[in-house]
Amino acid sequence: PEWYFLFAYAILRSIPNKLGGVIALVMSIAILFILPILHTNKSQGLQFYPINQILFWYMVIIIILLTWIGARPVEAPFILTGQILTVLYFSYYILNPMISKIWDNFLK
Repeated sequence: PEWYFLFAYAILRSIPNKLGGVIALVMSIAILFILPILHTNKSQGLQFYPINQILFWYMVIIIILLTWIGARPVEAPFILTGQILTVLYFSYYILNPMISKIWDNFLK
C-alpha cells in the first residue's frame, strides 16, 4: 500500500479475524470523516483543553508508529506492537470526547 495508508494497513493486519480486520480498517478511515460531525465541545479549539492537547500529540505519535509498523514484515514483535497501537488508536476516539465533556463541566 501507499505510505499514507500504512497506518490503516497496520490496523488491518493487527486483527486476526479477516472480517474484523476489514471492519477495523474501514472504521479507522471513516472515523476521520465522522469525527467533525460529532464535535460538540463548547470551544472550537484545543487551546482551552490542555489534557486533549496532550492526547492529540499522543495520537500523532500513535499514527506515526502505526505507519511504521505497516511497513514492517509480519513478524513477532511487530504483530504485538500493531495490536497495542490499534487499541490505543481507537481508545483515543473514546477518551477525547469524554475528557472534553468533563473539562466543559469543570469550567462551568
